[in-house]
Amino acid sequence: MKIIVLGVGNPILRDDGVGIHVIQQLKQQVNDPDVTVDEALTGGMNLLDLILGYDKAILIDAIRIKNGETGEVKRFSLNDFSSVHSCNPHDVSFKEAVQLAEKMGEKRIPDEIVVIGVVVNNMPYIFGDQLSPRVAEAVSKAVEMTLSELRKWGEKT
Repeated sequence: MKIIVLGVGNPILRDDGVGIHVIQQLKQQVNDPDVTVDEALTGGMNLLDLILGYDKAILIDAIRIKNGETGEVKRFSLNDFSSVHSCNPHDVSFKEAVQLAEKMGEKRIPDEIVVIGVVVNNMPYIFGDQLSPRVAEAVSKAVEMTLSELRKWGEKT
């Protein structure tokens, strides 16, 4: 059983890079040869390529949702997203990429895909590598939520 944990985002667009900040802390805490901890500066089909062949994927990313407070950390399955858009006009969303791969008979898609989302409803595209204070405070909670997911996975195996 193999698992991949990916921090998704752009580290030079402030809060959009929260997934990368979480991964940097997780890299110091996760030492299991069956767990890959990495950064993903991409989405859609490219992100799908990164998770193929794993049994479980955990993606940590900035999310924008109605009725969410900036800095909240929430756990989602991919099915919890009714519509997801790609930030790249030349690509499909990650959910659409997974659905397309399933329709094409791809057998290497993880059995479980979890998204740990940090709410960043105020995400203006301002350059910088520092997180806003409320999002920076959420990093430790996202780390703990991810470690909890890894513990659950370990109990299943």
